[in-house]
Amino acid sequence: MTNEELMLFLKKNVISVSCVIASILIGVALYARSDQLPDAEKILADKAQQGELLAANIEDSAQLKEQHAALVSANSVIADRMIRVGQLAENLQYFYRLESETGTKLTDPRQNAWVPPAKNAAKTNFTLVNFNLGAQGDYTQVLDLLRKLEDGEHFCRVNTLTMKPVSVIRGGPVTISVTFDLLALE
Repeated sequence: MTNEELMLFLKKNVISVSCVIASILIGVALYARSDQLPDAEKILADKAQQGELLAANIEDSAQLKEQHAALVSANSVIADRMIRVGQLAENLQYFYRLESETGTKLTDPRQNAWVPPAKNAAKTNFTLVNFNLGAQGDYTQVLDLLRKLEDGEHFCRVNTLTMKPVSVIRGGPVTISVTFDLLALE
């Protein structure tokens, strides 16, 4: 086949020849880039995961200001119910208020020595302050005192409780000795 015949063949079959050349070029390009396909799939998966995370963050942030305000108000309510570690007089005043509300007689209200947490202990926002309380009154007064301790203005956890009658007379006075912790701010 001579050059003239080749040129004539190309002019007659321009579309067919250009399709064959394009197919060959596409095949060569696919073969050359086939080793990059796993890397491209990995990048695509990473980008898709980041996109999903951003979409979830955008969806979750819709109520973020309201949730933050709710948490701040809840924290302030909790902080208002805390005692302060170094305010011994105010802490004991709470028990004297309970004494007047319940009609019991406190015999031994005392805050035990507070021991700061160890240096390697986990950091917490709150600490526990231990108290001992002795009280005397009739059975209903003593139970009212215990209810007011547990459900009162401060967070309380009763550790030990000893209750015994003062005399053998039925319905007579009862004494209690309670050891409990109050949640406090340092």
